[in-house]
Amino acid sequence: MEHSAKSADRARPGTGKVIEQVGALCVRRHSNGNCEVLLITTRQTGRWTIPKGWPVKGLEPHEVAELEAWEEAGVKGRAERRVFGYFTHMKGFEDGRKFPSVVEVHVMKVKRTKKKFPEAGQRKVAWLPVDKAAAMVSEPDLKSLLDRLPGCEAA
Repeated sequence: MEHSAKSADRARPGTGKVIEQVGALCVRRHSNGNCEVLLITTRQTGRWTIPKGWPVKGLEPHEVAELEAWEEAGVKGRAERRVFGYFTHMKGFEDGRKFPSVVEVHVMKVKRTKKKFPEAGQRKVAWLPVDKAAAMVSEPDLKSLLDRLPGCEAA
């Protein structure tokens, strides 16, 4: 989804307000038991992260996580209703402003991937072992979430 600086109007410097987003921690397991997680790059800075986006009126947060995973990475699956955790980052906008954002993360079991999806060509997509993914993300809270992903602990 394309977002403009208007999306930041909820958070203003000095007010203590933060932007709220919803993210999908996408997981796939192979028949040999190996587990991989999905990372994507952001469009503005190229930093590695998970699919995430704005809450959508009429959708539950886990449904938003599924929607963002599809739009940003072309993955389909089922996200858990239960919140797995949260991480924070600085959300940048086209006009150069940055605001703190708290991302509510839902684990999503991926059932299939598609090559054609709404933001194809705008981001890099990578499936990685948890330890490699944790080394590639810059947000300490997201690293911690990756490190405690059930059934995907680093060797």
